[in-house]
Amino acid sequence: MDSRFVDLNGRPFFVRTWGSEDNPPLLMLHGFPEYGGAWSDLAPFLADRFYCIAPDQRGYGQSWAPDGVENYTLSHLVADMAALISTLKSPVNVLGHDWGASVAYGLAMFRGQLVDRLIVANGVHPAPFQRALAAGKAQTRASQYINRLRAPDAAAALSEDNFSKLEHFFRHGMGLDWLTEDRMVKYRDEWARPGRLDAMLNWYRASPLVVAKPGKPQTDIPELPINRLQVPCPHLLLWGDEDIALLPESTEGLETFAPNLTRVSIPGTDHWLHHEKPDLVANEIFNWLK
Repeated sequence: MDSRFVDLNGRPFFVRTWGSEDNPPLLMLHGFPEYGGAWSDLAPFLADRFYCIAPDQRGYGQSWAPDGVENYTLSHLVADMAALISTLKSPVNVLGHDWGASVAYGLAMFRGQLVDRLIVANGVHPAPFQRALAAGKAQTRASQYINRLRAPDAAAALSEDNFSKLEHFFRHGMGLDWLTEDRMVKYRDEWARPGRLDAMLNWYRASPLVVAKPGKPQTDIPELPINRLQVPCPHLLLWGDEDIALLPESTEGLETFAPNLTRVSIPGTDHWLHHEKPDLVANEIFNWLK
Protein backbone atom coordinates (compact mmCIF):
# COMPACT_ATOMS: atom_id res chain seq x y z
CA MET A 1 0.00 0.00 0.00
CA ASP A 2 1.22 3.47 -0.93
CA SER A 3 -0.24 6.77 0.24
CA ARG A 4 0.02 10.42 -0.64
CA PHE A 5 -1.82 13.72 -0.63
CA VAL A 6 -3.36 14.94 -3.88
CA ASP A 7 -4.78 18.33 -4.75
CA LEU A 8 -8.44 18.15 -5.81
CA ASN A 9 -10.06 21.42 -6.83
CA GLY A 10 -7.46 23.25 -4.74
CA ARG A 11 -7.99 21.18 -1.57
CA PRO A 12 -5.83 18.43 -0.02
CA PHE A 13 -7.11 14.84 -0.06
CA PHE A 14 -5.34 11.79 1.34
CA VAL A 15 -5.28 8.78 -0.98
CA ARG A 16 -4.15 5.18 -0.50
CA THR A 17 -3.32 2.93 -3.44
CA TRP A 18 -2.67 -0.75 -4.03
CA GLY A 19 -1.41 -2.46 -7.18
CA SER A 20 0.23 -1.27 -10.37
CA GLU A 21 -0.72 1.96 -12.11
CA ASP A 22 -0.67 -0.08 -15.33
CA ASN A 23 -3.78 -1.95 -14.18
CA PRO A 24 -7.31 -0.62 -14.80
CA PRO A 25 -8.18 1.90 -12.05
CA LEU A 26 -10.73 0.98 -9.39
CA LEU A 27 -11.93 3.89 -7.26
CA MET A 28 -12.96 2.59 -3.81
CA LEU A 29 -15.31 4.84 -1.79
CA HIS A 30 -15.79 4.18 1.92
CA GLY A 31 -18.81 4.91 4.09
CA PHE A 32 -19.59 6.00 7.65
CA PRO A 33 -17.83 5.82 10.08
CA GLU A 34 -14.84 4.49 8.12
CA TYR A 35 -12.08 6.09 6.04
CA GLY A 36 -9.91 5.09 3.06
CA GLY A 37 -7.95 2.57 5.12
CA ALA A 38 -11.14 0.53 5.51
CA TRP A 39 -10.38 -1.06 2.14
CA SER A 40 -7.17 -2.66 3.42
CA ASP A 41 -8.91 -6.05 3.78
CA LEU A 42 -10.32 -6.17 0.25
CA ALA A 43 -7.79 -4.23 -1.85
CA PRO A 44 -4.99 -6.85 -1.61
CA PHE A 45 -7.33 -9.41 -3.20
CA LEU A 46 -8.00 -7.03 -6.10
CA ALA A 47 -4.57 -5.47 -6.59
CA ASP A 48 -3.32 -8.05 -9.10
CA ARG A 49 -6.04 -7.00 -11.53
CA PHE A 50 -6.75 -3.39 -10.55
CA TYR A 51 -4.99 -0.22 -9.54
CA CYS A 52 -6.99 0.33 -6.34
CA ILE A 53 -7.44 3.96 -5.28
CA ALA A 54 -9.03 4.63 -1.87
CA PRO A 55 -9.35 8.28 -0.82
CA ASP A 56 -10.35 9.61 2.55
CA GLN A 57 -13.45 11.41 1.31
CA ARG A 58 -14.30 14.99 2.22
CA GLY A 59 -14.60 15.37 5.99
CA TYR A 60 -12.95 12.03 6.75
CA GLY A 61 -9.48 10.97 7.87
CA GLN A 62 -6.70 13.22 6.67
CA SER A 63 -8.61 14.88 3.84
CA TRP A 64 -10.07 18.36 3.69
CA ALA A 65 -12.86 18.85 6.25
CA PRO A 66 -14.56 22.24 5.80
CA ASP A 67 -17.02 23.59 8.33
CA GLY A 68 -20.68 23.92 7.43
CA VAL A 69 -23.38 21.46 6.39
CA GLU A 70 -23.65 23.17 3.00
CA ASN A 71 -20.21 21.82 2.07
CA TYR A 72 -21.41 18.20 2.19
CA THR A 73 -24.15 18.06 -0.42
CA LEU A 74 -23.87 15.28 -2.96
CA SER A 75 -22.84 17.68 -5.72
CA HIS A 76 -19.70 18.63 -3.74
CA LEU A 77 -18.88 15.02 -2.87
CA VAL A 78 -19.25 13.92 -6.50
CA ALA A 79 -17.16 16.87 -7.71
CA ASP A 80 -14.31 15.78 -5.42
CA MET A 81 -14.23 12.29 -6.87
CA ALA A 82 -14.68 13.52 -10.43
CA ALA A 83 -11.55 15.62 -9.90
CA LEU A 84 -9.71 12.54 -8.64
CA ILE A 85 -10.84 10.51 -11.66
CA SER A 86 -9.49 13.27 -13.92
CA THR A 87 -5.99 12.35 -12.68
CA LEU A 88 -6.48 8.72 -13.79
CA LYS A 89 -7.03 6.79 -16.99
CA SER A 90 -10.77 7.25 -17.34
CA PRO A 91 -13.40 5.94 -17.52
CA VAL A 92 -12.79 4.04 -14.28
CA ASN A 93 -14.44 1.25 -12.33
CA VAL A 94 -16.08 2.55 -9.15
CA LEU A 95 -16.79 0.57 -5.96
CA GLY A 96 -18.83 2.18 -3.19
CA HIS A 97 -19.98 0.99 0.23
CA ASP A 98 -22.56 2.62 2.52
CA TRP A 99 -22.31 6.43 2.03
CA GLY A 100 -19.56 5.79 -0.50
CA ALA A 101 -22.23 4.08 -2.60
CA SER A 102 -24.18 7.35 -2.70
CA VAL A 103 -21.18 9.10 -4.24
CA ALA A 104 -20.61 6.16 -6.57
CA TYR A 105 -24.23 6.35 -7.76
CA GLY A 106 -23.87 10.11 -8.14
CA LEU A 107 -20.85 9.64 -10.39
CA ALA A 108 -22.65 7.01 -12.48
CA MET A 109 -25.83 9.09 -12.80
CA PHE A 110 -24.43 12.60 -13.27
CA ARG A 111 -20.88 12.03 -14.56
CA GLY A 112 -21.54 8.84 -16.49
CA GLN A 113 -18.74 9.45 -18.97
CA LEU A 114 -16.27 8.92 -16.11
CA VAL A 115 -17.58 5.52 -15.00
CA ASP A 116 -17.01 2.29 -16.92
CA ARG A 117 -18.58 -0.11 -14.40
CA LEU A 118 -20.30 0.45 -11.05
CA ILE A 119 -19.97 -1.90 -8.08
CA VAL A 120 -21.93 -1.27 -4.89
CA ALA A 121 -21.55 -3.25 -1.67
CA ASN A 122 -24.47 -2.80 0.73
CA GLY A 123 -25.31 0.66 -0.46
CA VAL A 124 -28.46 2.22 -1.88
CA HIS A 125 -29.67 4.20 -4.87
CA PRO A 126 -31.51 7.33 -3.65
CA ALA A 127 -34.87 6.61 -5.28
CA PRO A 128 -35.64 3.12 -3.93
CA PHE A 129 -34.14 4.11 -0.58
CA GLN A 130 -36.28 7.23 -0.23
CA ARG A 131 -39.34 5.19 -1.13
CA ALA A 132 -38.50 2.70 1.63
CA LEU A 133 -37.70 5.45 4.17
CA ALA A 134 -41.07 7.07 3.53
CA ALA A 135 -43.12 3.86 3.69
CA GLY A 136 -43.19 3.66 7.49
CA LYS A 137 -42.27 -0.03 7.44
CA ALA A 138 -39.18 -2.06 8.36
CA GLN A 139 -36.61 0.16 6.62
CA THR A 140 -38.16 3.23 8.22
CA ARG A 141 -37.76 1.64 11.66
CA ALA A 142 -34.20 0.53 10.89
CA SER A 143 -33.22 4.05 9.78
CA GLN A 144 -34.43 6.07 12.77
CA TYR A 145 -30.78 6.45 13.78
CA ILE A 146 -30.36 8.90 10.89
CA ASN A 147 -32.34 11.54 12.76
CA ARG A 148 -30.18 11.02 15.85
CA LEU A 149 -27.00 11.43 13.82
CA ARG A 150 -28.33 14.66 12.35
CA ALA A 151 -28.78 16.25 15.79
CA PRO A 152 -26.57 19.32 16.45
CA ASP A 153 -24.98 17.69 19.50
CA ALA A 154 -24.41 14.28 17.89
CA ALA A 155 -20.62 14.68 17.58
CA ALA A 156 -20.24 15.62 21.22
CA ALA A 157 -22.38 12.70 22.36
CA LEU A 158 -20.66 10.13 20.13
CA SER A 159 -17.17 11.24 21.16
CA GLU A 160 -17.76 10.90 24.91
CA ASP A 161 -15.70 8.34 26.83
CA ASN A 162 -13.19 7.85 24.01
CA PHE A 163 -15.92 7.42 21.36
CA SER A 164 -17.66 4.60 23.23
CA LYS A 165 -21.08 5.50 21.80
CA LEU A 166 -19.77 5.67 18.25
CA GLU A 167 -18.05 2.31 18.74
CA HIS A 168 -21.34 0.86 20.02
CA PHE A 169 -23.11 2.24 16.94
CA PHE A 170 -20.40 0.68 14.76
CA ARG A 171 -20.73 -2.72 16.41
CA HIS A 172 -24.50 -2.81 16.96
CA GLY A 173 -26.12 -6.00 15.68
CA MET A 174 -23.30 -6.84 13.29
CA GLY A 175 -20.75 -9.62 13.14
CA LEU A 176 -17.62 -7.68 13.93
CA ASP A 177 -15.02 -10.32 14.72
CA TRP A 178 -12.81 -8.48 12.25
CA LEU A 179 -12.94 -5.30 14.35
CA THR A 180 -10.08 -6.02 16.75
CA GLU A 181 -8.95 -3.63 19.46
CA ASP A 182 -5.84 -2.77 17.41
CA ARG A 183 -8.08 -1.79 14.54
CA MET A 184 -10.39 0.16 16.83
CA VAL A 185 -7.38 2.23 17.92
CA LYS A 186 -6.88 3.25 14.28
CA TYR A 187 -10.54 4.19 13.90
CA ARG A 188 -10.50 6.25 17.09
CA ASP A 189 -7.36 8.04 15.88
CA GLU A 190 -9.16 9.01 12.67
CA TRP A 191 -12.34 10.10 14.48
CA ALA A 192 -10.30 12.21 16.91
CA ARG A 193 -8.79 14.46 14.25
CA PRO A 194 -10.01 18.04 14.88
CA GLY A 195 -13.47 18.64 13.45
CA ARG A 196 -13.65 15.29 11.72
CA LEU A 197 -16.57 13.66 13.51
CA ASP A 198 -18.84 16.66 13.01
CA ALA A 199 -17.77 16.78 9.36
CA MET A 200 -18.57 13.09 8.95
CA LEU A 201 -22.04 13.66 10.42
CA ASN A 202 -22.60 16.54 8.01
CA TRP A 203 -23.04 13.93 5.27
CA TYR A 204 -26.25 12.91 7.04
CA ARG A 205 -27.34 16.50 7.69
CA ALA A 206 -26.80 17.62 4.10
CA SER A 207 -28.75 14.72 2.62
CA PRO A 208 -32.29 15.58 1.44
CA LEU A 209 -33.55 12.10 2.38
CA VAL A 210 -36.67 12.21 4.54
CA VAL A 211 -37.11 9.56 7.23
CA ALA A 212 -40.76 8.95 8.16
CA LYS A 213 -41.93 7.89 11.60
CA PRO A 214 -42.48 4.14 12.05
CA GLY A 215 -46.01 3.16 11.14
CA LYS A 216 -46.73 6.60 9.68
CA PRO A 217 -46.02 6.67 5.93
CA GLN A 218 -45.00 10.03 4.54
CA THR A 219 -47.00 10.56 1.37
CA ASP A 220 -46.02 14.10 0.39
CA ILE A 221 -42.53 13.27 -0.90
CA PRO A 222 -42.13 14.09 -4.62
CA GLU A 223 -41.43 11.15 -6.89
CA LEU A 224 -37.79 11.23 -7.98
CA PRO A 225 -37.40 11.48 -11.77
CA ILE A 226 -36.43 8.14 -13.34
CA ASN A 227 -34.79 9.73 -16.38
CA ARG A 228 -32.47 11.89 -14.23
CA LEU A 229 -31.34 9.05 -11.97
CA GLN A 230 -30.39 6.40 -14.50
CA VAL A 231 -27.27 4.25 -14.14
CA PRO A 232 -26.28 3.62 -17.77
CA CYS A 233 -23.21 1.46 -17.15
CA PRO A 234 -23.08 -2.21 -16.08
CA HIS A 235 -23.84 -2.39 -12.35
CA LEU A 236 -23.03 -5.09 -9.78
CA LEU A 237 -24.83 -5.00 -6.43
CA LEU A 238 -23.12 -7.11 -3.75
CA TRP A 239 -25.22 -7.76 -0.67
CA GLY A 240 -24.70 -9.11 2.82
CA ASP A 241 -28.13 -10.51 3.69
CA GLU A 242 -27.62 -10.20 7.45
CA ASP A 243 -27.42 -6.39 7.29
CA ILE A 244 -29.79 -4.86 9.88
CA ALA A 245 -29.21 -1.25 8.78
CA LEU A 246 -30.03 -1.62 5.09
CA LEU A 247 -32.83 -4.09 4.40
CA PRO A 248 -33.77 -5.74 1.08
CA GLU A 249 -36.69 -3.33 0.60
CA SER A 250 -34.15 -0.49 0.29
CA THR A 251 -33.20 -1.80 -3.17
CA GLU A 252 -36.64 -2.88 -4.44
CA GLY A 253 -37.19 -1.55 -7.94
CA LEU A 254 -33.53 -0.75 -8.53
CA GLU A 255 -33.74 -2.35 -11.98
CA THR A 256 -35.91 0.59 -13.08
CA PHE A 257 -32.93 2.87 -12.56
CA ALA A 258 -30.17 0.38 -13.43
CA PRO A 259 -31.32 -1.78 -16.34
CA ASN A 260 -27.93 -3.50 -16.62
CA LEU A 261 -27.97 -4.74 -13.01
CA THR A 262 -26.54 -7.95 -11.55
CA ARG A 263 -27.39 -8.85 -7.93
CA VAL A 264 -25.13 -11.16 -5.91
CA SER A 265 -25.51 -12.17 -2.25
CA ILE A 266 -22.42 -12.92 -0.16
CA PRO A 267 -23.48 -15.64 2.32
CA GLY A 268 -22.74 -15.22 6.00
CA THR A 269 -22.12 -11.46 5.80
CA ASP A 270 -23.85 -8.27 6.88
CA HIS A 271 -23.21 -4.56 6.31
CA TRP A 272 -19.44 -5.05 6.65
CA LEU A 273 -19.07 -7.75 3.98
CA HIS A 274 -15.87 -6.21 2.58
CA HIS A 275 -14.21 -6.89 5.95
CA GLU A 276 -15.88 -10.21 6.76
CA LYS A 277 -15.28 -12.11 3.51
CA PRO A 278 -13.04 -10.01 1.29
CA ASP A 279 -11.92 -13.05 -0.70
CA LEU A 280 -15.50 -13.92 -1.68
CA VAL A 281 -16.27 -10.29 -2.49
CA ALA A 282 -13.21 -10.14 -4.77
CA ASN A 283 -14.13 -13.43 -6.46
CA GLU A 284 -17.64 -12.21 -7.21
CA ILE A 285 -16.22 -9.04 -8.74
CA PHE A 286 -13.87 -11.07 -10.94
CA ASN A 287 -16.66 -13.47 -11.95
CA TRP A 288 -18.88 -10.55 -12.92
CA LEU A 289 -16.15 -8.95 -15.01
CA LYS A 290 -15.80 -12.18 -17.00
